[in-house]
Amino acid sequence: MAEKMQQAGLLPARMQHLKAVIEEDVRRGRYFGAVVIVARHGVVAFHEAIGHTDSARKQPLKKNSVFNIFSTTKALTTVLVFRAIERGDLALTARVSEIIPEFSGGLREKITVYHLLTHTSGLPAVFTPKPGMYIDRLDEIIEAICKCLHCVEEPGRLATYAPMAGHALLGEMLHRTDAKRRRYRKIVEEDLLRPLKMKDTSIGVRADLRSRKIVPIFLDRSPIDHTGHGNLGPNGAFEEEDAEMPWVGAVTSANDLFRFAEMLRRGGELDGARIISPRILDMATRNQTGDRPNELFKPLSVLRGWEIAPAYLGIGFFLRGEAICHHHFGTMTSPRTYGNFGAGSSMYWVDPELDMTFALVSAGVMEESQNIERCQRLSDIAVSAAV
Repeated sequence: MAEKMQQAGLLPARMQHLKAVIEEDVRRGRYFGAVVIVARHGVVAFHEAIGHTDSARKQPLKKNSVFNIFSTTKALTTVLVFRAIERGDLALTARVSEIIPEFSGGLREKITVYHLLTHTSGLPAVFTPKPGMYIDRLDEIIEAICKCLHCVEEPGRLATYAPMAGHALLGEMLHRTDAKRRRYRKIVEEDLLRPLKMKDTSIGVRADLRSRKIVPIFLDRSPIDHTGHGNLGPNGAFEEEDAEMPWVGAVTSANDLFRFAEMLRRGGELDGARIISPRILDMATRNQTGDRPNELFKPLSVLRGWEIAPAYLGIGFFLRGEAICHHHFGTMTSPRTYGNFGAGSSMYWVDPELDMTFALVSAGVMEESQNIERCQRLSDIAVSAAV
């Protein structure tokens, strides 16, 4: 691995320090464990499975362990929307109500694909459209969104991260504009996972992955339950095989998450499979929200006494941006670093200036402000290794 680090231009001592920091975090019980990949110029210099699946510490994590990645799922949906735009099936300017007519009425008529991807739709930042409902079936979620959710702000005015509604609607739009009317989960499988050889990834828990799947344990009590039709418990939606949740429904391994990120680093192509073009990726990784804060995260910053930072939202991606502020992607990555993250558990970023890729999946779902601090710290250590 030392030779790989030299090829990648990463200092071995700094990479060993990264491992030691994660080991100490796990020893202290901050989370149960993590699988992390760090690469530069496409060379994997660090791939470690550290810690265990739960607090009992009897079952070690493995490099091929499979995790729920929660909102990192949105990245898969986003890239497929980009693909649909490039094929002419969708457009950034397309109004949601044109494709989902039952979503018409009031300010909703103004919401476009662009608003959904930039989290500026004006819809409320809710985790479920109707309290107490099952969340694992997309058709039921869309029906509830159309009946229950209406704009609380003029579309385009505020940057408010949409935990659920935006990418649920985008997933449904992919289905309704698909020439074969394939389900969202089949579009993901056929148009993204197979071409990228992401064999450890599925929407819903594919049967052959179940033995490697880590059950998410929330270290901070989740404010809502995530129930599914199988009645598998308060977070049972994340265990359903046929779940179809374009905003939180993917499971994957660190290696597959890394392959997805590498496709982006390479301008939308990996191992001969072209998913999207460099042009749309360049557009998507530029700040679309100016200095506006992220309204959903703002209360968290106030609670922790942090400076309220700009949202730095691209088109479907979070960006690092210019400000020195608390950030999942660290304080030392370049301003155009982009990626996505999932609640207390998963993250990837691509730094185009350093030509560097970072992927993390972890066991033990952390409270989000603690997760931001964890991710920031690990990202800064990783970046410090680049020479």
